[in-house]
Amino acid sequence: MNTTTSPSAEVTETGRYDFRAAEPHWQRVWAERGCFAVADLPADGRPKYYVLEMFPYPSGDLHMGHVRNYTIGDVVARFKRACGYSVLHPMGWDAFGLPADNAARERGVHPGAWTRDNIARMRAQFQRMGLSIDWAREFATCDPAYYGQQQRLFLELLAGGFAERRESWVNWDPVDGTVLANEQVVDGRGWRSGAPVEKKRLFQWFLRTTRFATELKAGLQILERWPERVRAMQENWIGYSTGARLRFPLTQPEGDIDSVEVYTTRPDTLFGMSFLAIAPEHPLAERVAQRDPRAAAFIAECRSLGTSEAVIESAEKRGVDTGVRVGHPFLPEARFPVWIANFVLMEYGTGAVFGCPAHDGRDLEFARAYGLPVRPVVLPPDADPARFAIGEEAYTGPGTLYQSAFLDGLDTGRAKEAAIAALAAGGAGEGVTNWRLRDWGVSRQRYWGCPIPVIHCSTCGAVPVPRDQLPVVLPEDVTFGRPGNPLDHHPTWKHVACPTCGGPAERETDTFDTFVDSSWYFARFCSPGAADPLTREAVDHWLPVDQYIGGIEHAILHLLYSRFFTRALHAIGQVGLDEPFAGLFTQGMVTHETYRGADGRWLSPAEVARSADGLATHRDTGEAVTVGRIESMSKSKRNGVDPGAIMDRFGADSLRWYILSDNPPERDMEWSDAGVSGSFRFVQRVHRLVEAFAGTGLQVDPAALASASGASLALRRATHRTIAAVTDSLETFAFNVAVARLHELVRAIGDAGPATDAGGVAARDEALRVLARLLEPMMPHLAETLHARLRPGAGLVAMQPWPKPDPALVAVETVTIAVQIMGKLRGTIETRPDTDARHVMEAAAAEPNVARLLAGRRVVKRIHIPNRVVNFVLAEGA
Repeated sequence: MNTTTSPSAEVTETGRYDFRAAEPHWQRVWAERGCFAVADLPADGRPKYYVLEMFPYPSGDLHMGHVRNYTIGDVVARFKRACGYSVLHPMGWDAFGLPADNAARERGVHPGAWTRDNIARMRAQFQRMGLSIDWAREFATCDPAYYGQQQRLFLELLAGGFAERRESWVNWDPVDGTVLANEQVVDGRGWRSGAPVEKKRLFQWFLRTTRFATELKAGLQILERWPERVRAMQENWIGYSTGARLRFPLTQPEGDIDSVEVYTTRPDTLFGMSFLAIAPEHPLAERVAQRDPRAAAFIAECRSLGTSEAVIESAEKRGVDTGVRVGHPFLPEARFPVWIANFVLMEYGTGAVFGCPAHDGRDLEFARAYGLPVRPVVLPPDADPARFAIGEEAYTGPGTLYQSAFLDGLDTGRAKEAAIAALAAGGAGEGVTNWRLRDWGVSRQRYWGCPIPVIHCSTCGAVPVPRDQLPVVLPEDVTFGRPGNPLDHHPTWKHVACPTCGGPAERETDTFDTFVDSSWYFARFCSPGAADPLTREAVDHWLPVDQYIGGIEHAILHLLYSRFFTRALHAIGQVGLDEPFAGLFTQGMVTHETYRGADGRWLSPAEVARSADGLATHRDTGEAVTVGRIESMSKSKRNGVDPGAIMDRFGADSLRWYILSDNPPERDMEWSDAGVSGSFRFVQRVHRLVEAFAGTGLQVDPAALASASGASLALRRATHRTIAAVTDSLETFAFNVAVARLHELVRAIGDAGPATDAGGVAARDEALRVLARLLEPMMPHLAETLHARLRPGAGLVAMQPWPKPDPALVAVETVTIAVQIMGKLRGTIETRPDTDARHVMEAAAAEPNVARLLAGRRVVKRIHIPNRVVNFVLAEGA
């Protein structure tokens, strides 16, 4: 059997496209031919193009978000390959993480077995989609071959000063027994366990992201192919600000503490100070707590909030007066109370703020709660200083300083400069730059993660694992019956000899945050089988990723950590660039209605029947069902649609086509069973068109294209304009527009009807062959079937070059130009495109209605916008 011909006689005999036979057939052919494989260092001379979707967590089953993400990426990969690029399009698995640990506890299955089973199931589902993946590059981050290389990189970063171990405050989930990132704390509770989060101090490993704060901010400016929204989110997270660092002296020292250091972006408002607030973890707060039970109780309560800035920001502003008082750098006789406050973060600035309630919303809320003074010092424009007062909201806008001694009369900008200069002159402070960005805590207290390759020795301290002992592999014989990290409880794994002194020592039992795994995987794909973490020649060839695709939910952490990691790898000589992703596209979510039964239980779409008038009932019981708002598909709300079931019913191509056709891909799309059913009908219509033509047995003479006329010439024009339009749409991610243009071409082919003359036959053959080629990035299996029917034995359409439009056929024959007098439309004329201005003006003036209105009137100006508008401007009174 010729594997480039249609796989089933039934397909051609009945005229109905049998996707169940066609789709697996073409997938086998692509795999056998190695159509999508590339070398680490290609020698074919083609330009490179690296397209990558954010690799998935192996949860076990695809959802429609996966389908949308990977369909978009596959369209790009297939299109660029057809345009002559050597395309790297790999796949891997972000396979470590807490869900596998939880599965082990809840189901009694090893995390590795659970993960591998899920990978196998999801791989088969992805392959059903017909993705043009180079599967030879596949790896999972839980493979020792991968995480052993990660351990090598970590030790190089440690040696280069980009990693360190230190004590810090962390969010602790007492149920899961692990540290949580701030983003994993939801309303003060662990994102997975739901347990109230606690603050505790632990020794943690950190990657020093702050070393590149300036570069990470500056680098955003060159990422022109990133969404502006994502760049803004990253810039806000990095959080550059300028201000002053100043010291407030204690009137009575607390032990060895005689002052409190504050960072502020508003030194212009120092004369409006009414209190000083410190974080519950501030050394002064801990000192006060030793003698004040109220302070100690309040600090313990604050620790239940965790370290999440969002949670702390939304909490009621509360505090306790320490009894400590501080002086003021500009007011020698003034004394201000020091409060421990729940809204001050130890991790930002210095862990202390001076409170100016009149000009800061948090300070005002706190001051109103405790009856502290509110003294305005910035006067809004046009406000009366004798009458201006602060009401329910602080005034945070620009203005003029007043009630502020030497700052009076200055605008806020100049007042900041003057205040900083005065602080420096008096030795009380100086101007500084501050960053919101913090070092990245990468320690996690769980089993299913990459072991941190360090050994702790009571004599030698923290000792890197020698390279010849890597990888440090997770033990298989672990139990999950006790709370906490199973690595801590393992009887032998952690007990080793110190590599330096030979004495008894213990392995680090923390594992890496899974964001570490995903911060360099894109570089490993360049040479996944290499003996070293990265092959410099391969990464220099393939990086940066030309097009990265994923959800907006990864706009901050994953992308920021990857940008940091790439810079750190550059610093240690592993790569030669700073920015890993040249282009970024963030697709919208797939949404669906939610349904609740009479008993309040969430129902899946499969359990709900809809009548013609839209009434929803339970498919089995007939009871009324409450239809909720359209939301992103969710397991908990059971409003997900199973991609496998859709592919069983309609085929992968129908699903891909529908996913691309509904909305611009950056927007959310609402799932519709009717929509995918319509895509299936379109597939069948296209197939019937090709069958009807191929079944005539007419001989095609390509040379006869030049003789096409009438309807056949119109079809040729439609064909070549579609090539131009679809090409432009795929280049700009306007996939729904490409779908619409291809629908129009199918209609044009159908409207052209049959032809018997050589030119007409050639025009229809050209249109159908072009249709098959243009469909291939979006519906690859159907396209191969059409191509094989039209050109048996002519190879795979996936390997054919992208068609180029004939400019003469794309060109518009005439354009309609609006003719205005004094800006009002008075007529239209038809001209050839780009006709020179003199001839356009003559034709416009000769248009009958325009000529009548211009008669006897003086034209003082003639305006010509090529191919669009002519405007005659008349003299006043004319």
